[in-house]
Amino acid sequence: MKVAELTKTLAYGPAPEAAKPALDWIAEHNAKFQLFINNEWKNPSGKEWFDSMNPATGKKLASIAQATAADVSTAVKAARKAYPSWSATPGHIRARYLYAIARQIQKHSRLFAVLETLDNGKPIRETRDIDIPLVARHFYYHAGWAQLMDKELPDHQSLGVVAQIIPWNFPLLMLSWKIAPAIAMGNTVVLKPAEFTSLTALLFAEICASVGLPPGVVNIITGDGRTGSAMVDHPDVDKIAFTGSTDVGRIIRKATAGTHKKLSLELGGKNAMLVLDDADPMDAASKAVYACFTSMGQLCVSIERIYVDRRVAEVFIPEFARKTRALVLGSAFDYSTDVGSLTSAAQLERITAKVGDAVAKGATVLAGGKARPELGPYFFEPTVLTNVTPAMECFAAETFGPVVAVTIVDSEAEAIAAANDTEFGLNASVFTGSVARGRRVADQLNTGSVNINEGYRGSFGSVDAPMGGMKKSGLGRRNGVEGMTRFVDARTVAELTGLLALPTTGRHFERLVGPLVLLAKVLKAIRRA
Repeated sequence: MKVAELTKTLAYGPAPEAAKPALDWIAEHNAKFQLFINNEWKNPSGKEWFDSMNPATGKKLASIAQATAADVSTAVKAARKAYPSWSATPGHIRARYLYAIARQIQKHSRLFAVLETLDNGKPIRETRDIDIPLVARHFYYHAGWAQLMDKELPDHQSLGVVAQIIPWNFPLLMLSWKIAPAIAMGNTVVLKPAEFTSLTALLFAEICASVGLPPGVVNIITGDGRTGSAMVDHPDVDKIAFTGSTDVGRIIRKATAGTHKKLSLELGGKNAMLVLDDADPMDAASKAVYACFTSMGQLCVSIERIYVDRRVAEVFIPEFARKTRALVLGSAFDYSTDVGSLTSAAQLERITAKVGDAVAKGATVLAGGKARPELGPYFFEPTVLTNVTPAMECFAAETFGPVVAVTIVDSEAEAIAAANDTEFGLNASVFTGSVARGRRVADQLNTGSVNINEGYRGSFGSVDAPMGGMKKSGLGRRNGVEGMTRFVDARTVAELTGLLALPTTGRHFERLVGPLVLLAKVLKAIRRA
């Protein structure tokens, strides 16, 4: 057998990572976690707790506190009390705290990675090599912004208390996107992680206390949608920063209408990849696998639609389907695993229903298409569909899972029109042999980010490039100066300068007429001389 053939069939050997560090940490807390308010751990006032489960096995990991409206008020009060001192803290001092947090995240990176995998279900290869390094990078980056705030954003001031609600797909990374810029700009924070994935946020709270972050600057409260609603409705919150579904984002926007609260929303997407006629179909197929199925497709910028030109479709489609079928499903703690478990029963139910609806209405399954209960309760195969029509539920609505629809088109214009034919506008991808052509096509796509010859890694992995959506995919941007301005208010501080100030009334103007005439005569005489 030739070497080239061996590389296509050679199986990875097992490369397990131990879950013990995370399990030991949970055991140290007696598998029960309180609310982190004002640098103290507090029991929920309602004495209610909920279970945090390992999605790969369905087994309970810990009991988590369910915060009530009263607990939300306590956290907001602590944040409000801390705000005057924190906002007045010089930027270079705030930067020290962010640097310290970043260093501690790096120091405990293995614990964070293992705990994230245990709680979320994604492969250890992703949490160790992508998620946790990016978390540290965001805190380092925003430490720089804290130090440069007065220079780069003169006459800007922080907002106050920021309530932040994050989802379960990238628990700690989402936290870093929210907390780092907020506290760098001098705000204080009350953050709620998703009820499915609270553990790394609680470990992060311990780090905040360990580096000496002043009490009340960061408060972590856990709970379900009731807690989130109480945060949105609280009258002493100055800004809501939410990442999640478009439906919930719409509810939050209505709830905050008519209030003083500022709003940032990172919402859903139905992201398209365009494989043009001059693209390398083999390269596009390889990168499409990553773009569609990393994190089990549970990523707002994941590709869910592929429009491939007919002239390269005969190579691209079978290669993409083959590579998808070759993905390794299995234990999230094995470094040879490509795809782990979905995060919840609700996710499995929704994705199974969408694929079943598509197949029942005539879609063709080229890869995957079914649950894998023998691997764990929420495993589902990465799925490639063709012949997807508007009558199917997965055609226009966000799937947020390992399902992608491939459609053949006959021209660049047809691909662009199809990609834009959606209520979302988050991310898009263009594969072409010409970067200039890619940029020209990108200019015609109505999305917040476009990646050329890549799915989303170029924009998603950056800490400086603005990230956000158009249309129903969100409001505002994160990262870079655009992200910083979402956590400050611009002010104009004016000082009249020059020889004369402008008159404010007609009488004042009359008093100036004589001196102005005399000045004009003097200047005229000087010019003649």
